[in-house]
Amino acid sequence: MGQWSKSVLAIAALTLAAGTAYAQSPHFVGKVTATLLANNDVQVCFKEAGLGSNVLIDYAATANETATFVCVNRGGQCPNAANKQTIVGPATGTGEFSSGKNGSIDKCIIVHGIPAPDFCPGGQTETLDLIAYADITITDTTNDVSAGATPSSFSANPFDCP
Repeated sequence: MGQWSKSVLAIAALTLAAGTAYAQSPHFVGKVTATLLANNDVQVCFKEAGLGSNVLIDYAATANETATFVCVNRGGQCPNAANKQTIVGPATGTGEFSSGKNGSIDKCIIVHGIPAPDFCPGGQTETLDLIAYADITITDTTNDVSAGATPSSFSANPFDCP
């Protein structure tokens, strides 16, 4: 192989490598959206591009959650207003998806709320009174790329003690 042929091959290889590196630039496209569902979980929807073809990507949707639970008797009453618990902590949903042939992923992940603690006396049920999510975010944990959701926070009052 002549010197000229080796030079052409070297340039072609460098061009191909640079093109591959440029094509794989993970980034979220458009708005990441968050929706509070009827069951008080949060659905986080996103589109990420620049992933390369047929690559498995791991995701974590996260939020800071505050949940207040009250005790409710069989008659639907809250017999003791002081009988409640508030829990604060992280809420997370995860997923693993393939980028397919086009190098992008367009999916939704559910962030489940904190489960009710077991604290009510016999004959009463722990019931969600107030829930709030803040700092809702999606993270591509494979490539360490994150984006905040719109809206970034929610609150709801699913039960009011009569």
